[in-house]
Amino acid sequence: MLDKGKKEKIIEQFKTHAKDTGSPQVQIAILSEEMKELSSHLKTHKKDNSSRRGLLKKVSERRRLLKYLEREDAKGYADLVLKLKLK
Repeated sequence: MLDKGKKEKIIEQFKTHAKDTGSPQVQIAILSEEMKELSSHLKTHKKDNSSRRGLLKKVSERRRLLKYLEREDAKGYADLVLKLKLK
């Protein structure tokens, strides 16, 4: 789980307006960072199946949000994919 400081930096970087904390862009960026942390944890703790399940849930949630963003805002989707270096 991300600490408050990291999460605030991510929100500051990906927000779409002044008080934005829940737009798809912000949610996807936060999920991506959490996935990086979980995958590094799983490299050292290979038998931690509950964390592996959590990672899979985050992957599917991010995929769902990316599909939504692509459907609703193609330009925002393209910008986000470039910033996060996805696909």
